[in-house]
Amino acid sequence: MKNKRCDWCGEDPIYVEYHDKEWGVPVFNDTKLFEFLILETFQAGLSWITVLKKRENFREAFDNFNYKKIATYNDNKFNELLNNKGIIRNKLKIKATISNATCFMEIQKEFGSFSNYIWKFTNGKPLKNTYKTLSEVPATTLLSDIISKDLKKRGFKFVGSTVIYAYMQATGMVNDHITSCYRHKQVNELIF
Repeated sequence: MKNKRCDWCGEDPIYVEYHDKEWGVPVFNDTKLFEFLILETFQAGLSWITVLKKRENFREAFDNFNYKKIATYNDNKFNELLNNKGIIRNKLKIKATISNATCFMEIQKEFGSFSNYIWKFTNGKPLKNTYKTLSEVPATTLLSDIISKDLKKRGFKFVGSTVIYAYMQATGMVNDHITSCYRHKQVNELIF
């Protein structure tokens, strides 16, 4: 019998694998949290599948999402990224990624890790949602508004509430698998 999945992932193998193995699984590793921040930044205004299909190109272009290295990118590296056909070549998003790396490290200094900072918004535990249909899943919440506002205050760019809610879903801060999806129960069981 075929597993029932969230409708958004369709049949594309890249989407299915992402849905089945990553989406909604809690992430506490700072490098992985930064990776998702970059990917969600570039996704703004585009479809997530577009970003997923270019994920390996992003990994290569942005030094395996090494925020310490990204924070030191100069004009030559910026121009190299702007001319890289393997990624989404958006000048503002590339600049934001470089400056966000610096902001990311500032948060690490203040809180010990970015993970400590971001997970404090949910008291260190994922939020368990029980949506029955995709249409019930919100694009933003009061919490994503609060996180977005705090990140912007700290100098982050391209972190509007919609981007942040997608980030929360991707990194498992919320479990938004619909209740009929086989991953809903599995992800809830990961939650401590």
